[in-house]
Amino acid sequence: MTDLFEASGIHPPDAPLADRLRPQTLDEVVGQDHLLGEGGPIRRM
Repeated sequence: MTDLFEASGIHPPDAPLADRLRPQTLDEVVGQDHLLGEGGPIRRM
């Protein structure tokens, strides 16, 4: 998996903050280790 979302590339500076800060990979998501960690159900999908 290279990107969590379809849109990729650099966001323009006037893009909404949520778009600029959205994690691009599962490794960038903070917390929820029981779901996203190695062996977790979301990683196994």
